[in-house]
Amino acid sequence: MSAIQTAEGLEVTLAHDFDSWRRAVSASFVPLHVEADRRSGFEGSMRGRHLASRDLSMIEVAASSHTVLRTSELVAASERKYFKLSIQLAGTGLLLQDGREAVLTPGNLAVYSTDRPYTLAFDGDFRSLVLMFPHAALDLPPDAMAQITATSMSGSDGLGALVAPFLVRLSENLAAVAGPNGSRLINNALDLVTTLFNGELDLRSAASRDPHQMLLARIHDYIEVHLPDQALSPGSIAAAHFISTRHLHDLFRELGTTVSASIRERRLERCRRDLRDPVLADRPVTAIAARWGFTDSAHFSRIFRAAYGLPPTSYRAAGG
Repeated sequence: MSAIQTAEGLEVTLAHDFDSWRRAVSASFVPLHVEADRRSGFEGSMRGRHLASRDLSMIEVAASSHTVLRTSELVAASERKYFKLSIQLAGTGLLLQDGREAVLTPGNLAVYSTDRPYTLAFDGDFRSLVLMFPHAALDLPPDAMAQITATSMSGSDGLGALVAPFLVRLSENLAAVAGPNGSRLINNALDLVTTLFNGELDLRSAASRDPHQMLLARIHDYIEVHLPDQALSPGSIAAAHFISTRHLHDLFRELGTTVSASIRERRLERCRRDLRDPVLADRPVTAIAARWGFTDSAHFSRIFRAAYGLPPTSYRAAGG
């Protein structure tokens, strides 16, 4: 196996045997069990970049037929939770998770989560693009995301026709991510991915006509739009949707969280993004905090440090 870093800062891994590939896959993503019916003549390559302190990766994978399994034992041994969005570029594959299976054909997308077992099988030579990012980077509840794992999303129509080409072009120009606007490109990519997933959830809610899910979708959209509003609160959210505050709290309790925690986590993520944005390097930390509804700077510093391990000023100085 050979691993090199190009002049553009891209990480390239070439494996000419199955054992080397097995080690490379787990090192590049999360620990995985890798199997292959035919190990002789195996070839595999990965080309990409680990971004934002390795919390986000974009890697193009090309390899001979094999299967990767994220087993219960591997899940239990991992602390971090990631989503992986795969865009099939060539060949076909099969993704299984949460009792569903998605056939992966060129141009289609599918998402899966590393905190639950999954299987990804390729029956021949293939090429795919994988975007891996933490659960916390996505402004959608994990319970909602569990509804669309291992479902095939078209990359040729609807929102997929906008998102897939952007991600593919970004993977072809990863050197740009290292430039001064790299953080913005990454944030744009995550925003587009969030929009894609939200659209899939909306389609499911509309198809099932489940009033409960449709109400939750409207509430999450409302929170997202009003994050900068310091007056955003359970009371204002409930009033805007003509429900009682108690009903609102019950809805979020079903998701395993609270209204206030959901608002706080989303605001912290927005602050984290702004602190990493070189365009906002001259903007005071207090101004960034206030932009997203945090008016008490001492309180903001405490909860930011609790969430990301560093106070906001140190986080900015460390480059995120």
